[in-house]
Amino acid sequence: MQSLFQILMLILDVVWFIVIAHVIMSWLINFQVLNVRQQLVGQIWYGLNRLLEPLYGPIRRLLPPMGGLDLAPLIVLLAVLALRIVLQNNIAAFY
Repeated sequence: MQSLFQILMLILDVVWFIVIAHVIMSWLINFQVLNVRQQLVGQIWYGLNRLLEPLYGPIRRLLPPMGGLDLAPLIVLLAVLALRIVLQNNIAAFY
């Protein structure tokens, strides 16, 4: 049971860091520090978008239009934190 808990926590940590990397990269692209036309940057950017779209898509459909402000990454990060709290509290109940 402990190993399953650790694997779930690892997956949540990886999701957390991928979302943070996506947010930082989007800021750097919007402030024209990074150029998507560069091959490596473009591949990383499109890979992150394809990886995170299954998480962002349903959230974006539920949220009202915010005038260009995308709150989907924030909701995903809050959901990851909530899942971590629930998992940590429930694993403590078993011991």
